[in-house]
Amino acid sequence: MAHFMQDLRPVRTASDIPQGLRHTPLGRLIDYHNCGRPPRKHHKAEVLVCMCMDNKKQLSLPDNFAYILRTGGGNMRYNEFKISYAVGIGGVRHVAMIAHDNCGMVNLASKRGKFVSGLVKNGGWTRKDAMRHFLKNAPRFEIGSELDFVRAEAKRLNLKYPNVKVLPMFYRMADKKLYLLKASG
Repeated sequence: MAHFMQDLRPVRTASDIPQGLRHTPLGRLIDYHNCGRPPRKHHKAEVLVCMCMDNKKQLSLPDNFAYILRTGGGNMRYNEFKISYAVGIGGVRHVAMIAHDNCGMVNLASKRGKFVSGLVKNGGWTRKDAMRHFLKNAPRFEIGSELDFVRAEAKRLNLKYPNVKVLPMFYRMADKKLYLLKASG
C-alpha cells in the first residue's frame, strides 16, 4: 500500500477540498463522507457513485443524495446503460469513480482455484462448469492496478459523457476515507 500513498491526496477537512470541487456534488460527497458534514435533505440524486461491491466499505451519505452502482472492482464497462439512466433520467452531471486498496478483482488468475472450489461447494456447480465460467469471465473483469484502472475508467467515461464530470477517487481500507488522486505523471 505504501506505493499508492504518493498518488493520493488526503482530504481531512472541508478546506482540503480543492476550490474547483467545493460547491459541487463531488465536493459535497467528500465533505459528507470524510469531514462529517451534517446531512441535509436531498430531493433527488446529485451524484452517481461507481464503486466496488466489496462489503468492507460503506460511504456516509444522506438519503437521496446519490445513485450508487457497485460492481466487482468498480468496473463499469458493462454498466453503461445504468450510468446513462442516471444521467438521462436522473439528471446526474457528476460521477465519482471510487477504487480501493486490496481489491479482489486484482490478479484474478491467482484466485482461480478458490473461485472454482467455492462455486462447486457453495453454488452446486460442476468443477468443469465452474472452470469454464471463470476462464470466460475473469479476463473481462480483471482490473489490474486499482489506481491505473480507476484513472482509465474515469477517462473513458469522461469521453463517453462529455457534459458529465467523472472524478476518480480512492478509498483506503485502513482509515475508511476517500482520497483524491494526484495527476499521473
